[in-house]
Amino acid sequence: MSTLCERPRGEVVLARGKAGPIRARHPWVYSAAISRVRGAPAPGDLVRVLDARGRPLGQGYYNPRSQITVRLLRFDEGPVDERFWRERLVRAAAAREPLGETTDALRLVNAESDGLPGLVVDRYRDFLALQALTLGIERRKQALVQLLAELFSPRGIYERSDVGVRRLEGLSPTTGVLTGEGPPGKLEVREGEVRFLVDIPHGHKTGFYLDQRENRLLARELAADGEVLDICCYTGGFGVQAAAGGAAAVLFLEISAKHLRWARDQLELNGLSGVRAGFLAGDAFQELRRLYRQGKRFDLIILDPPKFARSAAEVPGALRGYRDLNRLALALLRPGGLLLTFSCSGRVGWEALQRAVGLAAAAAGCDAQILRRLSQAQDHPVAASYPEGEYLRGFLLRRW
Repeated sequence: MSTLCERPRGEVVLARGKAGPIRARHPWVYSAAISRVRGAPAPGDLVRVLDARGRPLGQGYYNPRSQITVRLLRFDEGPVDERFWRERLVRAAAAREPLGETTDALRLVNAESDGLPGLVVDRYRDFLALQALTLGIERRKQALVQLLAELFSPRGIYERSDVGVRRLEGLSPTTGVLTGEGPPGKLEVREGEVRFLVDIPHGHKTGFYLDQRENRLLARELAADGEVLDICCYTGGFGVQAAAGGAAAVLFLEISAKHLRWARDQLELNGLSGVRAGFLAGDAFQELRRLYRQGKRFDLIILDPPKFARSAAEVPGALRGYRDLNRLALALLRPGGLLLTFSCSGRVGWEALQRAVGLAAAAAGCDAQILRRLSQAQDHPVAASYPEGEYLRGFLLRRW
């Protein structure tokens, strides 16, 4: 496992006044913060990071092709060896152990927030799904796969590195079996009292939206005896939990007819096929308008759209989209009804999202109260020094 035992092959010296974020333990060094590079490190090599006076700040892997030129692994001069990687993986997994009582599908490693920039590992029962998001992790991937197999003994490890961020690192998307067996097309996992079918090779993200687990369980608590609308439902996670929580009726809305069929299968899997359920395939903006014209109204609505902003330039358009969707959703709520609304656009902050929701309520001709702020599940922690790790934001609203 030699690629996990290495010494720095160069030094990155920061410009004057640029060391503050690193001293505050932020894990990224941007190209604009660098004064010079000493030695001849190759892309992906481990390097030392020094301030303008030559004082050590930490160590990380180097990629001159990326705007984020160094990603810090350590903020000291300690070794980056197999023991380092082992301890980081064991620590991350140990922090998730309490969740094992309620689920067998969770995130084991959450990249920067677990001190392992660029590495994401999700566990789905006895399979692992891995994402190598950076050149540094890509260079060490096979050795990390061996270590993961040793530590967690999965039936197989499947790669889902088919994400756009890899292009910024000079990497192409890639998927496939890394070791062991390939996962089945429909793998059954447990979330509380509900079971879900997950498609690791072809599903969204690494197969399922693990980050929404606690919010799905909240929907279950709120759904009793109500009529529920699950917008952008994917394979029906929120709606199935709502049905399990005693909802009187659930309408699943999703643009993909294939995923709607999965939602129907999820109901049957959990013995909920007797619940009054509807399945509506179509564009959310259009279908919500049509439902409103038909006089449909709901007691609980879940609005979990896809990412609208992938860059700063897309934020204004994203906010218009969030405002319009929330306006349509609020108009479909009965007075006193509840809306679980989300944004997974990390560039859209809390204040901007709240303003969009407030404007949506005004446009819908109603008042809305924020009862709770919602974010990603606790197996997707956010390092205090790394606010970029919080990308999922939401509100529990009441139409008033």
